[in-house]
Amino acid sequence: MYLSSVKPNEYSDFYKNYIRSLDEVDLVEELRARKKVFNDLLKEVPAQKFLFAYAENKWTLAELILHITDAERVFLYRALRFARNDNTDLPGFDQDDYVLTGRANTRSPEHLLKEFNSVRDSSITLFESFDEEMLKRMGNANGFPMSVRAIGFVISGHQKHHEKYIRERYLADE
Repeated sequence: MYLSSVKPNEYSDFYKNYIRSLDEVDLVEELRARKKVFNDLLKEVPAQKFLFAYAENKWTLAELILHITDAERVFLYRALRFARNDNTDLPGFDQDDYVLTGRANTRSPEHLLKEFNSVRDSSITLFESFDEEMLKRMGNANGFPMSVRAIGFVISGHQKHHEKYIRERYLADE
């Protein structure tokens, strides 16, 4: 499943920039590649840097990593529900509330990356299990239609979006 097969009516405008940030890629291969990129990006970061926030009222790097992981879990749950033909409208989630209660700053960098990798491995396994029909299925999340395949690309695009900010705002002096 390649990005070019995803049509604009398969996701809300909110996710447009995430999807457009990706090249013409295969969904599962992109999930694998982004996992490696993320681990490579963070493996050399000093532990104290994970508690760094680049400005007042901004998340720490640890909180941002947990945000990426939490968002992926939510997206993955949506993909599973839609792929299984569950037509229940799914609510949105408040990312700031998740970060506030996630206690990322009390976790080690190793644990945060272990959790990210576990979730990503689960995402890869689930998307590998979907056939073409399942990938095309649609559901409603946060009041907007979304396809299973669009969700997969949003996962990668969302991560890529935050990788840019990690490089520019959290690791600029490294």
